[in-house]
Amino acid sequence: MSLISFLAVFLIVWWIMLFLSLPVGLRTQDDEGDVTLGTTSSAPRGRHVGRAFLRATILTLIVMGVLYGLTRGLGLSFDDIPNMVPGLD
Repeated sequence: MSLISFLAVFLIVWWIMLFLSLPVGLRTQDDEGDVTLGTTSSAPRGRHVGRAFLRATILTLIVMGVLYGLTRGLGLSFDDIPNMVPGLD
């Protein structure tokens, strides 16, 4: 896999992991019992996006490490995926 392909896959996986990790640990204003006037009670309370970015980056590094191990260590590629599952020819 070339560097450009690796970066493209990294970016796609990072966005997926970001959207998966955004609701983790989220505290709403209703949970805290302190709703700011003019906002909905389901609005997030405090800052949590930085932690979500960090979680997404760590999860992406793990996924990309596994992908790197499969491509460099075992010599597999995306073209080998149909051959891994029987009957997918």
